[in-house]
Amino acid sequence: MPRSSQHDVTELLRAWTEGDAAALEKLTPLVYEHLHRLAHSYMTQEAPGHTLQTTALINEAYLRLIDAGRVSWQNRAHFFAMCAKVMRQILTDFARSRLSVRRGAEAQHLSLDESLTVSRQPRTDLVALDEALDRLAGVDPRKSQVVEMRFFGGLSVEETAEVLKVSPETVKRDWRLARSWLVRELTPGANE
Repeated sequence: MPRSSQHDVTELLRAWTEGDAAALEKLTPLVYEHLHRLAHSYMTQEAPGHTLQTTALINEAYLRLIDAGRVSWQNRAHFFAMCAKVMRQILTDFARSRLSVRRGAEAQHLSLDESLTVSRQPRTDLVALDEALDRLAGVDPRKSQVVEMRFFGGLSVEETAEVLKVSPETVKRDWRLARSWLVRELTPGANE
C-alpha cells in the first residue's frame, strides 16, 4: 500500500472513531484489497469443498468490526492487528464447528515458515494453532500477539512493532522464538 494510502487509512480510521459514518465508506475500498489477500491466503489452505468463501470471511470480519462498538483506532497497523484477531476467531470458530460435525477427524500438522504471510502449507489445523496460541499467551502474551499479527494479519515486522510499541528487533526475536515454541507444541509426541 503506498505511503499516502497508509496515511489516508489512518486519517479515515480516526474520523470513523469520532463518529464520521462517511469515513467508513471511504475506508472500506482502501482496506478491502489487503483483507481480500489475507482471506484468500487462508482459504487456499483449506480442503477442497470448503464452504466458507473468501468474500464471506471478509464480510463476517467487517460485520464484527462494525459491531465491536467504538474502538479508538490508533493507526492502520492497529486496524489490521484487530482484523487479524477477528479473522482468527472466525476461522477457528468455523473449524471447530466442522470438527464437531466430523468427530474424530485427524488433526493436520501446521508448518510455520519464514515468510511474512500465511504459510503455504495446505490445510493448516486452525483449531490446534488457536489452542497453541492460547497456551503461548499464558506463557508470553506478546509472542502470541506477534504470531497473531504476522500470521493472521499479514503485518510486517515494522507494523507489528508499531502496534506493540516495541522495536523491530524485538518482534523478530519474538517471531523466531514463538515459531519454535509453536512447532514444538504442534508436533505430535514432542511434549511427551
